[in-house]
Amino acid sequence: MNKLPAAALFAAASLLTACASDDSRAARKANPAPCPNILVLNDAARFVDFDGDEAIENIAYSGEIVNVSSSCRYFTDKPIDAEVSIDFAFGKGPKASADEKAFTYFVAVTRRDADLIAKEEFQVPIKFDGDRPVETARVDIDKIVIPRANPTIAGTNFEIVVGFSVTPEQLIYNRSGKSLKFPDLQ
Repeated sequence: MNKLPAAALFAAASLLTACASDDSRAARKANPAPCPNILVLNDAARFVDFDGDEAIENIAYSGEIVNVSSSCRYFTDKPIDAEVSIDFAFGKGPKASADEKAFTYFVAVTRRDADLIAKEEFQVPIKFDGDRPVETARVDIDKIVIPRANPTIAGTNFEIVVGFSVTPEQLIYNRSGKSLKFPDLQ
């Protein structure tokens, strides 16, 4: 076996890797890199609409945020461009008045544990199919722009918060500890 060509290939590969490593280091230095934390506001992670007293037979609709994920990009002094995916589960109870309903949720950006920067509400329309009492949906929000004061401010200085736009009564119910959760939807 001729060792010279293998050594030459190894040396060439090492040079290419060194160039890529220098570029990667420069990119990491220019981009603080970590994305903002994404979280579901506990008090708004689910809701139950009752038509009457708080009893299972009086449930009209319910909803739960099942999962959230995000990704982001930012370079030099540019704002953070974030994308968010939210997985929902919605229930149609015995007191539901229609097979279609639009549910309202919000996405907010805050400084970590501090000020609200922006908040926007969205609706997700759901059509319940026949006798299926639970429907799931995934929503992708492709463009959340988070301004940065200078290039040294990393994404970890911000949070992306999601939740349902709940009524005061739903908020009290959620805080009571009695809130219903969907069974495993796998």
